[in-house]
Amino acid sequence: MKHVKTLVVAIALILGTTGFMQAQDLKVAHIATQDLLTSMPQYKQAQADLEKLQSSYDAEMTNMANELKKTMERYGNEATTQTDETNLQRQSEVEQTRNKIMEYRQNALRDLQKKESEALQPIVEKARLAIQKVARAKGYKYVLDSTTGTGLILADGYDLMADVKKDLGI
Repeated sequence: MKHVKTLVVAIALILGTTGFMQAQDLKVAHIATQDLLTSMPQYKQAQADLEKLQSSYDAEMTNMANELKKTMERYGNEATTQTDETNLQRQSEVEQTRNKIMEYRQNALRDLQKKESEALQPIVEKARLAIQKVARAKGYKYVLDSTTGTGLILADGYDLMADVKKDLGI
């Protein structure tokens, strides 16, 4: 019985020491990926291009809305001099124009989302590859995202930001 206890204690010590040594090999770093992305020139250019596209869509929707408003005012002023049939037809025309504006708005939003995804995907991939490259070169096994709101509460480990920016030439 005494030999069994000794054997169990010896196995526990060996496993504990092995686990402790493996934990020592576990290197963890962190980086605020959102901060990295916003510091990349390609990201800034993509954002500027997207804002320009959004402005053009906004201007077009404003023009369409202003035209509709003018048409509605004109139809409103002329309503008393028109037949009921003409007024109903005009009402239908106004409703169709409203629907076209709403459809244009929805298509513009979809297009913006698609273009944003297409523009940012290669930039995000470039950042990810740079993070992996630097982390592997420095021997880190895990890299956590320390961007605010990602769930990381404490970031006292090694911050890869400066090294990744250097690798990207930023």
